[in-house]
Amino acid sequence: MPIHRPDPTEHAPYAITYINATADALAARGSDDVLALLEAQALEWPSLLAGVAESRAAYAYAPGKWTLAEQLVHVTDTERVFSYRLLRVARGDRTPLPGFEQDDWVPESRAARRALTDILSELLAVRTATLALAHSLDAEALTQRGIASGQEVSARALVWMIAGHMAHHLMLTREKYLG
Repeated sequence: MPIHRPDPTEHAPYAITYINATADALAARGSDDVLALLEAQALEWPSLLAGVAESRAAYAYAPGKWTLAEQLVHVTDTERVFSYRLLRVARGDRTPLPGFEQDDWVPESRAARRALTDILSELLAVRTATLALAHSLDAEALTQRGIASGQEVSARALVWMIAGHMAHHLMLTREKYLG
């Protein structure tokens, strides 16, 4: 079952960055299958990070930017939050879900104390769980809407946001951290 691009009424204005990143990633693949994109993204990380020295984990591409390790933990944390929102919304829960402050979370992640391989394993485990949830959703569940960060959002938009957030960070990793 295809999960078509959400319309602008299904997400907050900030999410258009992730929606567009998903559309661009799908176009680059010559596909419209966002679930296949989610699966492919998980496969990109191990090959992208293969052979990267552990010392690179502490690299930040500019002053004030996160290190590679911090960015990877951020990707994992954000996917957990978005997937939790997806679960709640898809199940018809209209309880408003709070936002989160990524810049407060990153220092608390203690990413500098962790090996890149450990962080990568966690990221892939979270994506595996996200995939299981996304594959379980039917057309009706994908049209459900809820409130997250004070904005209405559909389950369909959350799937696209998850893919787009990872697409954004895969691009940053290639271009800024490893490029």
